[in-house]
Amino acid sequence: MNQATSVVIRHAAFLVLCAVGLALFFSPAVQLLKMSFRSELYSHIPLIPLISLCILIFGRKKVFADLSWGWRGGFVLLMLGLVALLTANRIGALDRNNYLSMVMSGAVLWFIGSFVLCYGSRAFKEAMFPLLFLAFVIPIPTFILDPFVDLLLIGSAYSTELIFNLTGVPVHREGFTFALPGITIEVAEQCSGIRSSIALIITSVLAGYLFLEKKWSRVVLVLSFFPIAVFKNALRIVTLSLLASYVDTRFITGSWLHKSGGIPFFAVGLALMAPVLWALVKVEKRGRRQIGTLSPVPLKAGLESQRTQRINGQD
Repeated sequence: MNQATSVVIRHAAFLVLCAVGLALFFSPAVQLLKMSFRSELYSHIPLIPLISLCILIFGRKKVFADLSWGWRGGFVLLMLGLVALLTANRIGALDRNNYLSMVMSGAVLWFIGSFVLCYGSRAFKEAMFPLLFLAFVIPIPTFILDPFVDLLLIGSAYSTELIFNLTGVPVHREGFTFALPGITIEVAEQCSGIRSSIALIITSVLAGYLFLEKKWSRVVLVLSFFPIAVFKNALRIVTLSLLASYVDTRFITGSWLHKSGGIPFFAVGLALMAPVLWALVKVEKRGRRQIGTLSPVPLKAGLESQRTQRINGQD
C-alpha cells in the first residue's frame, strides 16, 4: 500500500468516525447552537470550530507529515466521550447548562479520539492547539461559572469605587450598591461582564499561540485578562452611572450604551491587552538576542580540547 492510499484511508476513517459522532451528539449540538443565538453566554461557540479548522488547514503539512494509527489512545478517548454522553443522559437532575457541558465534553473527546486513532500521536502533538482549542465549545459548568462571576463582581465593585474616588464624584458604597447624586446603582450579575471576559480569555489564548513562543509568556498573557476585564467593567459602570446622574437616568435603564455597550468596552479591553502582548513579544525577542550573543565553545572543539589535555597530562 503506497503512502497516498494510506492517507486516503485515514481521511476516510476519520470522516466516518466524525459522522458517527455527529449522529451521537446531534441533538445536544443543535440545542447548543440554538442557545448560542439566544444567549450572550454562548455566542462565541459557533466561531470556535471554524478557528480550529483554519489553524489545522494552515498547518496541515506539519500535522500530516508523520502519520500512524493510534489505536490505544484513540479508543480510550472515544470511550470516554461515549461515557460522558451516556452519563449525562442518565442523570436527570442536570439543568440544561450542565447537561450540555457534560455532553459537549464528550463530543470534544470523541472528535479528538477520532483524530488520534486515525493519525497517531505525532500528528496529535502537531495539532494539539487547534484540537484542545475546541474545549471552548463546552459550556462552562455552573460550579465553575458561578464563582467566576462572583469574582468578577467583587473585582468590578472595588475597581468602580477606586475610579469614582479618582473622579472626585461624591459616592457612598455599601457592598455592591453605589449612591450617587440623584441615583442609586447596584453592581449586579449583569454587570460582571462574563461574556466579554470569556471573549478576552479566548482572544488571549489565540494571540499567545500566534505571537508568543514561551509557555510562561502565554500564561502571563492569559492571566492578564482578569485585571483588564475588571477595569473594563468598572469603566463601563462608572461611565453609565455618571451619564445617568448628570445627563439622563435613561442611560442606565433603556439606552443603547446600557444594553449593547459591551462591544465598545470590549474594544477597550483589547486595546489594554495589546501593550501586554507587545511587551511579552519584546521580552522574548530580547531573550533570543541574548542567547544569540553568547559564544559557547562548539561541542567538537570542546571534546578536542579535553582530549589534548588528557594526552598532555599523560605525557
